[in-house]
Amino acid sequence: MTSQQIIDLLPYQKPFLFVEELTTISEKGIEGNYTLEEEAYFYKGHFKNNPITPGVILTEIMAQIGVVCLGVFLMQEVVLLNKSPQIALTSSTIDFFLPVLPGEKVKVVSEKIYFRFQKLKCKVQLFNKAGELVCRGTISGMFAHEK
Repeated sequence: MTSQQIIDLLPYQKPFLFVEELTTISEKGIEGNYTLEEEAYFYKGHFKNNPITPGVILTEIMAQIGVVCLGVFLMQEVVLLNKSPQIALTSSTIDFFLPVLPGEKVKVVSEKIYFRFQKLKCKVQLFNKAGELVCRGTISGMFAHEK
């Protein structure tokens, strides 16, 4: 399964699609990136005259690339047959260290901790354009498919 096939199967669309490119894909983990649009809707109110990317958006970027894209890859046989994966975030624990500014490109590196009973848990890190660690944590999600 190619990077573009995985992205095309995601249950998101703009303005809530936060996956631009997947650069490494394996059964052990995934890496990808996303460039935050300078005029994204969430910058208008976060923070006045000094916009930074909200932590919830950074968490969503990490979840979409690090868990959902990896889950689609791991369940590709089922996903390709049904083309309608259903995904639910079950838990996340994220520590934040640095801000991300409008227009920045971020890189997500995800390592599978386990995948069983259609639950995927990953160690996920997000880096800024300078290669500095912005945030890290664990994210889990459940996958289902229409029968």
